[in-house]
Amino acid sequence: MKKIFLLLTATGLLFSCASKKDLDAALAKQQATQELLDSATVKLNACLSDQKVAEAQLKLKREQLDNLKNTNAALLNNVGDLATLSKKEAENLEKSLESIREKDMQIRSLNDAITKKDSVTLALVTSLKSSLGNLNDSDIEVNVEKGVVFISISDKLLFSSGSDVVYEKAKAVLGKVATVVNDKPEIDIMIEGHTDSQPISSSRFKDNWQLSTARAVAVTKVLQEEFNVAPERMTAAGRSFYVPVASNDTEEGRAKNRRTRIVVLPKLDQFFDMIEEGMEQAKANAKQ
Repeated sequence: MKKIFLLLTATGLLFSCASKKDLDAALAKQQATQELLDSATVKLNACLSDQKVAEAQLKLKREQLDNLKNTNAALLNNVGDLATLSKKEAENLEKSLESIREKDMQIRSLNDAITKKDSVTLALVTSLKSSLGNLNDSDIEVNVEKGVVFISISDKLLFSSGSDVVYEKAKAVLGKVATVVNDKPEIDIMIEGHTDSQPISSSRFKDNWQLSTARAVAVTKVLQEEFNVAPERMTAAGRSFYVPVASNDTEEGRAKNRRTRIVVLPKLDQFFDMIEEGMEQAKANAKQ
């Protein structure tokens, strides 16, 4: 009995010692396993985070790819339309260039016509100044205003006060003007009578309208009857005192306003014919 008790006691002690070692080992293994689990958990979380980033990047790439596909499809669909538009645009461009060339040539033609007109005007002024000679005489002036030539002759050189009878000595001046006019068949002339603002009333003239008109007619008749200027090339006009060149408040100003003015009128139909001819030529040249 005593032997059996001793055997059980030894066995209990042996079992107690073995269980403590196993428990320590199990605890150590558990701790190691926990550390491995914690490490795996950290790695898993990192992988999950990387996965989310990768998925977001993949989504963005897919969207970009879809956009590129749509753009490419749109470009492919527009190739035919672009070719058609290019052809139409080329035709429109050619028409526009033709129109520009035509307008450019028309402008050149117009400038040529104006230049020719200016050349004729300059030649006319030169002829008049040469014919009239002493232009220092303040009673005779040749001016160009806006491309139109004016010959202004003071009435004291042509008429006595209140009269429409041309002085004999004045006919020499009118004869020189007639010579230039007769040499220039491309021009017409208008003879204008001008007075000052002083009222006139006589048995012959009721007012300045009648006086200015009668003086213009008198000069016109001298040019026609004594110097053979064709009547169809002349126009007589009375302007009364309504187109002054100086103030009527002074004697000097009134003297300047009493005048006969010969206006040189280029034949506009010839000028416009020249322009029209140039325009037609411009159209023909633009199509070549």
